[in-house]
Amino acid sequence: MTAIRKTLDFLYLASGVAAALCLIAILGLIVAQMVARWTGEIFPGAPDYAGYAMAAASFLAFANALNRGAHIRVSILLNAVTAKTRRALEIWCFAIAAAVAWYFTYYAYWFVYWSWKFNEVSQGQDATALWMPQSVMVIGGALMAIALTDNLFAVIFKGDHRIVRETVEDSFEG
Repeated sequence: MTAIRKTLDFLYLASGVAAALCLIAILGLIVAQMVARWTGEIFPGAPDYAGYAMAAASFLAFANALNRGAHIRVSILLNAVTAKTRRALEIWCFAIAAAVAWYFTYYAYWFVYWSWKFNEVSQGQDATALWMPQSVMVIGGALMAIALTDNLFAVIFKGDHRIVRETVEDSFEG
């Protein structure tokens, strides 16, 4: 396995782990807010931080979910056509998806840049500089764009994508 392949697989896995940690952070924030209410204290900004963590979890999970077959793909059509037509359809789909993901990432970067440049802060009690939680959107979008491009190149040069579906039966096999 090449260094690039190992690096990409590590990035996809690390983004999935980071997304899972964001979900754990949401749980921690909710529990902390419940405890604060029970004790009569105030935890300012907890809903805002939970929202940032939810957005981070969503965007960071994109690339990992793609390579694990968790994204919705219309495979009924792909299974009904010949192998040559299937390959052409997959190239077309991955090319469109990669172009959209790169387009999103490009404009998301500028969105974050201008938030930083104008020193925008959230309107909630936390008054967080918005470029910080928005940066995770750019990172997740870029990882998704890289994953889609990676799969596009795999279909073009190797004839098949790198998406591996994990099923419940796989968990019980030896």
